[in-house]
Amino acid sequence: MKPIIGITMGDPAGCGPEITVKALHDPSIYERCKPLVVGDQKMFRDSIRILEETGYLKKGELQVNPVAAVGDAKFEYGTLDVYHLELVDMEKFQYGKLSEMCGEAAFQCVVKVIELAMNGEIDATVTNALNKEAINMAGHHFSGHTEIYAEYTETKKYAMMLAHEDLRVVHVSTHVSLKEACDRVKKDRVLECIRLAYEACKDLGIESPKVAVAGLNPHAGEDGMFGREEIEEIAPAIEIAKGEGIDVYGPIPPDTVFSKARGGWYDIVVVMYHDQGHIPLKVVGFVYHKEEQKWGAVAGVNITLGLPIIRVSVDHGTAFGHAGQGVQNELSLVNSLENAILMATARKKHKL
Repeated sequence: MKPIIGITMGDPAGCGPEITVKALHDPSIYERCKPLVVGDQKMFRDSIRILEETGYLKKGELQVNPVAAVGDAKFEYGTLDVYHLELVDMEKFQYGKLSEMCGEAAFQCVVKVIELAMNGEIDATVTNALNKEAINMAGHHFSGHTEIYAEYTETKKYAMMLAHEDLRVVHVSTHVSLKEACDRVKKDRVLECIRLAYEACKDLGIESPKVAVAGLNPHAGEDGMFGREEIEEIAPAIEIAKGEGIDVYGPIPPDTVFSKARGGWYDIVVVMYHDQGHIPLKVVGFVYHKEEQKWGAVAGVNITLGLPIIRVSVDHGTAFGHAGQGVQNELSLVNSLENAILMATARKKHKL
């Protein structure tokens, strides 16, 4: 019953290889799933070298097992199974450097992990961070992972969900200007996101989800004084969802809805645009210790809803500024693996 989880390398010049090695250094991961890394084996050997030099790993503690098929993986603690793709020329490679080569490498890892999941060879996918500029330099004009997954799975209705502990948000829009985001607050899209949010909670084992819907405007429009989107687009979507049996509330003023969600009033919040959801999640998930001048935690996950396959991602960037130094925090990747395991296990049970 242990699910096979495919983990992409991410941009090799960033933190992906290192945090993957750190996350899979935890034996409890292997007790709950079968992790398979998709990327260039050379990057993981180099990350192991760096972590041995810093003292994080003992010499020879982790070994790399390059494979050309899922069936060749050992799935044993102490062995890093890498579905090897020859992608990185180490003579040209440089940590922390934006490059077409690394953009192409990150993109090909995503395409391969989608292919493996669509073919039923793996049960869920987890993605490390890529750099949008680098993949565009390589000729792949996508604004992020979500759009790549939608394209390669031929999915039309999808949404981004961010989660940290019991705080979860689903976005009506993501990578567009704020002006365009306001224009995208339409009844049909809000309703679609309410439905996706409800089903996501069910997939995570929440039996009777309570869905909150944030307003777009200050004070949720104050009965039309500060905008009419709540009256004309958001409230009608909520009423339709209620008629479908969804336990949904709103529109709720966005300056209070997240505190209520953290307090247990709601299981998930439908937000109207990118930063309305990202800011509260990162305030609670990203912890910087000013006295020590370092990050204590970089937690939280990104889940794409509406896909035929499971996709969970770290909720941070490539961290080019600290790549290759052995100092990266793997907590977000660990959280991503935990969510992927939970969702994949639930799906496997449903199929029985």
